[in-house]
Amino acid sequence: MKINLKERTPQLIAVIGVLVIVMAILIGFLITRNTQMSEMQQQFTIDKQELEDEYEAISLQYEGFKFSVQNDSLLYKLENEQAKVLRLQEELRMTKASDQAEIKRLKDELATLRKILRSYVQQIDSLNRLNEQLRAENRQITDQYQKTTQTLRQVSQEREQLSERVSLAAQLVATNISAKAVNDRGRDQSRLSRSTQFVVSFTIARNITAEPGERTVYVRMMTPDGSVLSKSPSNTFPYENGNILYSMKRIVEYGGEEMPVTMYWDIEEFLMPGTYKADIFADGHHIGSYSFDMKD
Repeated sequence: MKINLKERTPQLIAVIGVLVIVMAILIGFLITRNTQMSEMQQQFTIDKQELEDEYEAISLQYEGFKFSVQNDSLLYKLENEQAKVLRLQEELRMTKASDQAEIKRLKDELATLRKILRSYVQQIDSLNRLNEQLRAENRQITDQYQKTTQTLRQVSQEREQLSERVSLAAQLVATNISAKAVNDRGRDQSRLSRSTQFVVSFTIARNITAEPGERTVYVRMMTPDGSVLSKSPSNTFPYENGNILYSMKRIVEYGGEEMPVTMYWDIEEFLMPGTYKADIFADGHHIGSYSFDMKD
């Protein structure tokens, strides 16, 4: 049986055409699928990178809290949460971008971490507000303490000044001071060769603020060469954190009114001519002085 090629040719052409169309559709489908797979792979990689960035951001936040949180208990909890974040970061790094089930799990873990982080942020904000309130109260207390201290210091200074004024007001004062040399008949002398005594006279002024009672009055007779006339080296009295020699002393009963006092020094030593000085002391204070000249 003979095949008529002329009759078969249109059929073959039709079949070939159909096959070409099918092949073109198949190739197009494969190209589209490959493109979609490539795009999906790229998107998976992008999603994974974004997830890694978010984990890194949370880890940095926890790291930053270490420098601002002073509460030890809260700091311990934050360190534990940061350790969990670091562990999940490592798991994410080892996970392939195409492992969508694991990526989803890590995304869910991230959402949980964000909730926990928000709760810690609220706690930290609350602590910071409380600390700021406490610092403000502390500043207020410190300011008040400084003001009180300043007031007390001022009151103390005023009290010291008042005490000094009262002390000065209560201090005895010698007035009408005179010092001279006399002979054995009590007559004034200007020459040492004719003198047998030095006589020092003065008046303790009236002072109603001074405490009444016994007072010991000292007189120091200074010679022209600066030495002190004294009958014994043990004749000393306290003055300005030390002890100094005196020439004469007398105990008087002071009642606040004027009191005349006269004291005597028997001349038994050789004395040089020049200026002599009598200094008067009472209650640890220098209350008067008088200078006079003597000839040989």
